[in-house]
Amino acid sequence: MYTIGICDDGRNVCDSIENMLERYAQEKNVRLDISAWYTGEDLMDNLVSGHHLDILFLDIELVNMTGTEVGGYIRNQLDDMGMQIIYISGKSSYAQQLFKTQPIDFLVKPISQKQIYEVMDTAVRIIKRKKERFEFQQGKDYYYVPMGDIIYLQSEGRKVKVISQKTSFEYYGKLSEAAKQLSGDFIRIHKSFIVNKEYVFRYTYETVEMIDGTIFTISMANRKNVRDRILKEE
Repeated sequence: MYTIGICDDGRNVCDSIENMLERYAQEKNVRLDISAWYTGEDLMDNLVSGHHLDILFLDIELVNMTGTEVGGYIRNQLDDMGMQIIYISGKSSYAQQLFKTQPIDFLVKPISQKQIYEVMDTAVRIIKRKKERFEFQQGKDYYYVPMGDIIYLQSEGRKVKVISQKTSFEYYGKLSEAAKQLSGDFIRIHKSFIVNKEYVFRYTYETVEMIDGTIFTISMANRKNVRDRILKEE
């Protein structure tokens, strides 16, 4: 079951997306729980009261509270980095404004069934990856961290430091052994660092900046591979 939200001030747009999602669910044999809101304020009230969404189709041009403001609130105030946000708009000029809220796509209206299929396939794949767990041992205790929550891993001497969205851990081990557990979202950028490409905010040929502001230097030996991996389209 995936919980889906649609927020657009046009009821016909919400109905159209909902119909396409229902067709997707039927053909892909997945269960979707779909809700619609027509203002950013109503959506936010529901999220604050505990309504969980896996995927959100969010219009940028809402009447009062804009879609980018809603997206920023979800990421920063609600601290929800797991929700897969798909911005929708009648214009194509917003792309640069959206990176901070990490949407997985930006769709220009009118939206086609083909676009819904493609973006839903991507969102479902990401959600499944996030449910995978990274395991490590400290003394006699075993720990399990959702892999999708991990921003990066760092080697410090004989220890591996795991930095996730909400906390950090460290344990005795080798980064090379940790790498064997990790999904395809993780990239070795240096002998001492592995980053989750889903949390890369800015990339240059020599550095990556993570969504939390941490900046890493990419080693010479890894630059071509990092470039290929980060720029590769899913």
